[in-house]
Amino acid sequence: MSLKLERPIIFFDLETTGVNIVKDRIVEMSILKIYPNGHKESKTWLINPTIPIPQETIDIHNITNEKVANEPTFKELYKDILSIINNCDLAGYNSNKFDIPLLAEEFLRCEYDFSMDNVKAIDVQNIFHKLEERTLSAAYKFYCNKELINAHSAEADTLATYEILLAQINKYDDINNDIEFLSKFSTRGNKSIDIAGFIKLNDKNQEIITFGKYKGKTIENIFNDNPGYFSWINQADFPLYTKKVLKELIIKIRLKNKFED
Repeated sequence: MSLKLERPIIFFDLETTGVNIVKDRIVEMSILKIYPNGHKESKTWLINPTIPIPQETIDIHNITNEKVANEPTFKELYKDILSIINNCDLAGYNSNKFDIPLLAEEFLRCEYDFSMDNVKAIDVQNIFHKLEERTLSAAYKFYCNKELINAHSAEADTLATYEILLAQINKYDDINNDIEFLSKFSTRGNKSIDIAGFIKLNDKNQEIITFGKYKGKTIENIFNDNPGYFSWINQADFPLYTKKVLKELIIKIRLKNKFED
C-alpha cells in the first residue's frame, strides 16, 4: 500500500536539548520525503544547538555536546532544510504538540516567517490514541471483556479499576501479586517524591528540582544559594503536596546547616 498524495509529504523527527519548546534547541533532524509517484528521499543532520545539552537528555538520545560541537547551527542549515520541506505537508509522532512548534521556533529565530498556512499536519500519535483508546472503559473491555456501565460515576469506576488490576496480575507473568511491587511498577521512573513530579531523586538519591532555571539542581544547593526561591514557589501555583514536601525538606536542610555551623 502507498499513500495517496497530491503533493510531497515530509515525515520528520527531532532530537533536542530538552522538551521546552521556547528554550530548547534541535540537535538532530531527520527527514523522509515521500513524493506522489512513490519516490523517496531522506536526509539527516546533526546540528549544533549553541546551548549545552543536559546530561539527562544525552542519556536519552546519546548525542553529546562534543558530537555536535563542530556541526553547523540551525541558522546555517535552515535554507537547506527549507529547500526540502517547502510546499510539503508534514507528519510525525507527537509532532503537533512538539516537533512542529519547536521547528517553527527555530525558523523564527532565523527571522524566517515560518507558517503552517496551507500545510496539512499529520500526527501519528494522535491517530494511535484515537483508535486505541486509553480510557478506563477501554481498559475494562480489554482486560475484563466487560462493558463499563455508568462510566465516570465514582463507584463504577472504582470497582472497574479493582477488577482491571486483578486481571492485569492474572494476565502478565512479570507482574507480582505484591503491593510493594505493584506500587513501584506503576510509578513512572520511580524517582518522584511529590507525586506531581516537580521534585525527584537524582542518581545520588538527592532531591532535585525538575523545572525552571534550577532544573536538575539539588534543593539543598538551591536553598543555600537562594532561599527566597522557595518563598516564590510557596506563593505560586504549585500543588499543595509539593509545597508540603518542600517545607519538610527545607526544615531538614536548616537543621543540618545549624549543626554543621
